[in-house]
Amino acid sequence: MKKPNPLLEDLKPILPAIAANASRAEQLRQVPDENIALLKSIGLHRAFQPKAYGGLELSLPEFADCIALLAGSCASTAWAMSLLCTHSHQLALFSARLQEEIWGANPDATASSSIAPFGRVTEGEGGVYFSGEMGWSSGCDHGEWAIVGCRRQNAEGTQDYCFAVLPRSDYQIRDDWFAAGMKGSGTKTLVIDNAWVPEHRIQKAKDMMEGKSAGFGLYPDSQIFYAPYRPYFASGFSTVSLGVAERMLEVFREKTKTRVRAYTGAAVGAATPALMRLAESTHQVAAARAFLEKTWQEHAEHSAAQRYPTRQTLAFWRTNQAYATKMCIEAVDRLFAAAGGNAWFEHNEMQRLFRDSHMTGAHAYTDYDVCAQILGRELMGLEPDPSMV
Repeated sequence: MKKPNPLLEDLKPILPAIAANASRAEQLRQVPDENIALLKSIGLHRAFQPKAYGGLELSLPEFADCIALLAGSCASTAWAMSLLCTHSHQLALFSARLQEEIWGANPDATASSSIAPFGRVTEGEGGVYFSGEMGWSSGCDHGEWAIVGCRRQNAEGTQDYCFAVLPRSDYQIRDDWFAAGMKGSGTKTLVIDNAWVPEHRIQKAKDMMEGKSAGFGLYPDSQIFYAPYRPYFASGFSTVSLGVAERMLEVFREKTKTRVRAYTGAAVGAATPALMRLAESTHQVAAARAFLEKTWQEHAEHSAAQRYPTRQTLAFWRTNQAYATKMCIEAVDRLFAAAGGNAWFEHNEMQRLFRDSHMTGAHAYTDYDVCAQILGRELMGLEPDPSMV
């Protein structure tokens, strides 16, 4: 039996207002300020913030239940907000000095990201000068900081994949998010021109996956920070996909109950094809949720026991979420294909769910072609392919 989730109960009353803003979010091409204010009013942004700064240190299953429910009201809001939240888990693995800079000054601060290592760095004494046009930074209009990726030369002559953290004053936001899906997520480009990043704001990605980062062990009583950053960072993508699919089941059922065929007047809701499609998609979405819940629970148990996952466990965690996303998209497609021409009108919620569903599978972490290769190599005892992370 699931334990009570007070944050989930606090979320439910504000969902109608967020759902009412879904079309406006798409028009703005970013999450409306009102949505962020509502979510901050219940403390969702503090989900993975250290308790030392007023955070909740929520378990991953509790957090994921909130994001899935939120996604049913507005997937764009859920996508951006989930990242703003999960980045706090990543920041808690950085140095104590950086955390004090961020949350000591503003306990409500959040960070967006663009973690692909496209940044260009020039080494300086005690840090680096960072430049780059860093795309795909969801929710960046609402973050006070940004986590950005780069590669640094090391003493062995190779390069380390690293993350650098910059305050909002060190970058500009280019308003270039014109997309077919997740239109309201505000996934814009951060433009950085020779910003100075001191060493305490930089961490190697490998260290953050192996419990060797500067902040690892800072919170000995925590049940969430004895964990690699990536499973938490990536958790929102499949969770949003699940929430969209669960909402699609509801909307299809509601609209199909009263739908009649234009030329014959036949009731579509009583027709065998609609019943079969609804049944199969319902089973598929339920299977996706059960699979994700099992994975979320494994995350929580490992972290609470301060037990680091094995390489094979990490491979399953990395790929389970992509397979669940694949199932959710298939379930949505099955229903949308039978929803009729009216489903394509912009005012019809189903077309937005269809678009957003496909966007959940377009992220690098939910690319199942990549994930299937990662897991297949692990199952066959082969070394990981460094071109796939």
